[in-house]
Amino acid sequence: MAGTETTEPGADTSVASHASTASTGSAAGGAGLGGLEAGLDALESSAARRTPFRQTFVHKILPPVLALALVLLVWQSLVSFGVVDDPTKLPSPGAVWGEVRDAWLQGRLLGYIWTSVSRGLLGFLLALAIGTPLGLLVARVRFVRAAIGPILSGLQSLPSVAWVPPAVIWLGLNNSMMYAVILLGAVPSIANGLVSGVDQVPPLFLRAGRTMGATGLKGTWHIVLPAALPGYLAGLKQGWAFSWRSLMAAEIIASSPDLGIGLGALLENGRNASSMSMVFEAVLLILTVGIAIDLLIFSPLERWVLRSRGLLVRS
Repeated sequence: MAGTETTEPGADTSVASHASTASTGSAAGGAGLGGLEAGLDALESSAARRTPFRQTFVHKILPPVLALALVLLVWQSLVSFGVVDDPTKLPSPGAVWGEVRDAWLQGRLLGYIWTSVSRGLLGFLLALAIGTPLGLLVARVRFVRAAIGPILSGLQSLPSVAWVPPAVIWLGLNNSMMYAVILLGAVPSIANGLVSGVDQVPPLFLRAGRTMGATGLKGTWHIVLPAALPGYLAGLKQGWAFSWRSLMAAEIIASSPDLGIGLGALLENGRNASSMSMVFEAVLLILTVGIAIDLLIFSPLERWVLRSRGLLVRS
């Protein structure tokens, strides 16, 4: 009994010591986890913080404005200092701006732009609907790739203007001819972009998808397309560029009063009238529309893809 009584306090002390040590370790572990959570929360809030307008202005708005101002300065200098003193060859920026202002005041400017933009966007959507399944078929079926792959590459390198004469002969001077030229120019680019994106998908992704039961159409939708999205998006951007250039070529060559006056037809009308100010007006409008489509549609899509993959780094 006495031995038992003398050992109990020691046992209690040992138990208390272990309990104290466990409590201290638990508290330290809790503090460590709490610090980790706080760090992750801080990182998350830092990533979600909006970029200050001053930083956006300095890094994104100011550089293109300065570049545009420099181009206008050089252009005006060439005219003012007599380097090019023939206005029929190089009009002044003021003369071109006057042409744009007159078209706006007469209510024709938006008509020029809308005629071309509506055709270009509709033709691009049709090319997207055709080029996407065609690209998947070429990328996933070996026999189809061997048969069609070289043809798609050859069509992509063919100048879009080459399709205008046969399209006019086949379909006549109408909007169907315009859309046919756009499709023949854009579909190969979209399909080849998707093929390139699928080829860059890591095989590990495909094996993991098959292990989880994602085969066939399910594997294509959930594994292949998301993984190939960066290459596919690059193909879409190139496809839009081909669509826009194909449309301009068709409007320049196959101009007709029944087709309305788009930007390409405006460019051809300026040439026929020997009006360089009208020619420059059409060129600047074509360039402006191309830049606007890229900034409003493709740049946000590209940022979303990069952000979803953790590749968009805020400076």
